[in-house]
Amino acid sequence: MSQLRSMYAPWIRLNDALALAVSGLSPEQLATQPSPSQWPLWATVGHLACQRVFWLCDFAGEPGAESTRFTNAAYNCPGDDDLETVLGPDELVEALYSTIAIVEHCLDTWSIGSLEETISRPTFGPDWAMTRGVLLTRTHQHDAWHTAQVSQTLSANGWGRIDVWG
Repeated sequence: MSQLRSMYAPWIRLNDALALAVSGLSPEQLATQPSPSQWPLWATVGHLACQRVFWLCDFAGEPGAESTRFTNAAYNCPGDDDLETVLGPDELVEALYSTIAIVEHCLDTWSIGSLEETISRPTFGPDWAMTRGVLLTRTHQHDAWHTAQVSQTLSANGWGRIDVWG
């Protein structure tokens, strides 16, 4: 097991726990919004998965986008760009697993030393540069943030919660 995969092993468990929770939700439950100004659950989970593709494939240049439903992640992600194409539980679970495969590829092929390398995408804008380490941490924290949103909404509605520690 690579050092990075060992360090980020809980990320894979987080994905599994989120996928398990989503798989048991009805389309009506997935349409629940935590508040009127927030996306429905399906869009939050879709956004989480799509942003993995954006940051790791579009920004960092890693392969794998073509094996996901988010082949145009820079311009067409649930929530950010698309609230019309509703994703059901099976589609969300597939999205979570196809995109965590990209994360796993990075964890297996990037080294501890490579985390200091700066990735720059000036075509995205003048300030689009960060180290691989910051990018990996940002993507992980983004997943944790949205998983917590989903878990809180599930709990508030009496539908259980996401157990990331079990």
